[in-house]
Amino acid sequence: MTLLLALDQGTTSTRAIAFDTALAPRAMAQIPLPQHFPTPGWVEHDAEEIFAHSLTVLREALARAGGTPADVAGIGITNQRETTVLWERRTGRPVGRAIVWQDRRTAPACEALRAADHEAQVTARTGLLLDPYFAATKLGWMLDNIAGARTAAERGELCFGTIDSWLLFRLTEGRVHATDASNAARTLLLDIHTGAWDPELLDLFRIPAALLPEVRDNAAPFGETTLLGGSIPILGMAGDQQAATLGQACFAPGMIKSTYGTGCFALLVTGEAPVPSRNRLLTTIAWQMGGRRHYALEGSIFVAGAAVQWLRDGLGIIREAREAGELAAQANPAERVTLVPAFTGLGAPWWDAAARGAILGLTRASGRAEICRAALESVALQTADLLEAMRRDWPEMGQTVLRVDGGMAASDWTMQFLADILGAPVDRPVVQETTALGAAYLAGVQAGLLAPPGGAATHWRLDRRFQPGMAREEAAQRHAEWQDAVRRVRSAG
Repeated sequence: MTLLLALDQGTTSTRAIAFDTALAPRAMAQIPLPQHFPTPGWVEHDAEEIFAHSLTVLREALARAGGTPADVAGIGITNQRETTVLWERRTGRPVGRAIVWQDRRTAPACEALRAADHEAQVTARTGLLLDPYFAATKLGWMLDNIAGARTAAERGELCFGTIDSWLLFRLTEGRVHATDASNAARTLLLDIHTGAWDPELLDLFRIPAALLPEVRDNAAPFGETTLLGGSIPILGMAGDQQAATLGQACFAPGMIKSTYGTGCFALLVTGEAPVPSRNRLLTTIAWQMGGRRHYALEGSIFVAGAAVQWLRDGLGIIREAREAGELAAQANPAERVTLVPAFTGLGAPWWDAAARGAILGLTRASGRAEICRAALESVALQTADLLEAMRRDWPEMGQTVLRVDGGMAASDWTMQFLADILGAPVDRPVVQETTALGAAYLAGVQAGLLAPPGGAATHWRLDRRFQPGMAREEAAQRHAEWQDAVRRVRSAG
């Protein structure tokens, strides 16, 4: 038996999946991850809890697959990006809770840097915008607000990392402090053109270089862990959206995938040359292998599946996520309710940290079915905004098939509405756990069991293609209504 273990550490759960060398899933284990909201706009995780959950699911997935450590060719790690951890180098103990990518506490710091005309420099080097989403200002906040942290960091006593780096450090029992190019590219500290940490950006954000992990390829030797009962090499790491891009076999320029989890993230592969965005998208590293970088344009939406969670946990109008699609199908078509789910601000292409959510178009006839429909429609309408911006940035994209994955991709109603609004086919794969699939793929490439990107994409299989059926005039009207609603909630008016 030869297995590839994928550790997929996400925003709301931690899971591990054991794949065979044909990348067919054999067993899975998953544990929900609590989020902490100590004050409005703040979102935190317990990093120790993340590590404990990771060990548990790795052990359970391996056991359920009937394997032993000797059967595992390698582990691939994929993770929620931008979430920031600061820990003691000697003990591995976090000095505070992890600050989650959704957290908005550093919006004033970002605005101050923007007002001082630093955004153009930052974007030119990192491909990113000055937004609380990214790790640098989160790390700066920790150094300034945790007692003694800045002094300890300057003495080299602390380590910074996103979740991939934190898990690697703990799995290797402190032997390896490294990250991969895709995660490093989400910090506001990496020059994506050279693949190296940028000294001027470190100075700008007041980050001591001693904190930083080594940057490695996505498929590379990352050390080994002995915590699962034997020695297993760790051979791949990637941020969750880049891992999903690989899991979806989007290897060629022009291919695009969109993942619908807590948020929604669309990546358009553009090849070995970065494409700067003029429409407030992100230019990011899609993957790096053999020291060669491939790039993508990315649009990030903060709330997708989180809107369905809100329907369930906040409003209490559904008991299970699947009910949202069932109710949406029953909604009165004459009711045109629009939900703008700006619960933590608006992401691409708006990047408005101060915007807040709203429900518009309510009448006395509006009920939970119409609100559920509006929540699901908001995901497709936000995706349409992203693809419009991508076409303006990179006209070579043309009209393309969108490959989808993530929890919301299981909703036939949502995926059909997505195809209708886009006026383009939407392909859902057989294996929808594409983030874990991409992590296992990277480990398999480094182990010499699978071909690198550009080879035959034998692991991707189509489950269903959703063809657009809505008249283009109606789709355009729906999108115009949506954009009017967005204008109403934006902080700039």
